Amino acid sequence: MTGFVLPAPAVTSVPVAGGRGAFPVRRVYCVGRNYADHALEMGVDPRAEPPFFFCKPTDTVVSNPTGAVPVPYPPQTQNLHHEVELVVAIGKGGANIAVEDAASHICGHAIGIDMTRRDLQLAMRKSGKSWEIGKTFERCAPVGPIVPLDQTGELTQGAIALTVNGAPRQASDLSKLIWSTREIIAALSRYFTLAPGDLIFTGTPEGVGAVVEGDLLEASVAGLGTLQVRITPPSEGTQP
Repeated sequence: MTGFVLPAPAVTSVPVAGGRGAFPVRRVYCVGRNYADHALEMGVDPRAEPPFFFCKPTDTVVSNPTGAVPVPYPPQTQNLHHEVELVVAIGKGGANIAVEDAASHICGHAIGIDMTRRDLQLAMRKSGKSWEIGKTFERCAPVGPIVPLDQTGELTQGAIALTVNGAPRQASDLSKLIWSTREIIAALSRYFTLAPGDLIFTGTPEGVGAVVEGDLLEASVAGLGTLQVRITPPSEGTQP
């Protein structure tokens, strides 16, 4: 091999809390509808099916350890939504992982916001098409610093919340996850071989809603601090 014919893409990474380096992101998995009240607000029975998954491209992950993460209002939507989530960082890979062993594959946790073009997602769902276009666009996966597992232990309960311009929008508890993080890891590993560097968004509680240009989002998870996101004007050359 004589080398790449184009410049190689930069490695996507997320800072690790406490100045302990950076976490290189390999893949980004997301769990759909993993809080009962959110499933109900989306019009589905939360217990009618096993957990299901979708992915976001690695380079949609963005982070800013010194301030708010800028997220430009994306094109082709009039209904951009926030979804605060606990993110699990995988430190040890494997396939067909047993539920009782799943926690040993976690190296840390972070706060994430699954930004969603809700109008596009619902239109695709209604027509029976894949709704990836509603879930994926540039900078759609802001993530806060990863807090190592040795600082928090396994997170099974604790407040998860999001405000917009200081006003409460989402507020719940990790204990209300329909499928626990252990169950998520075990189920996901039956479909994919997990590897160090994988991130798993574990689902959002009820209260999702629209944001507009200029809004300041502040997401929090007990033990992980806060993550701020600022919705900025559309990137040059795009129209909302």
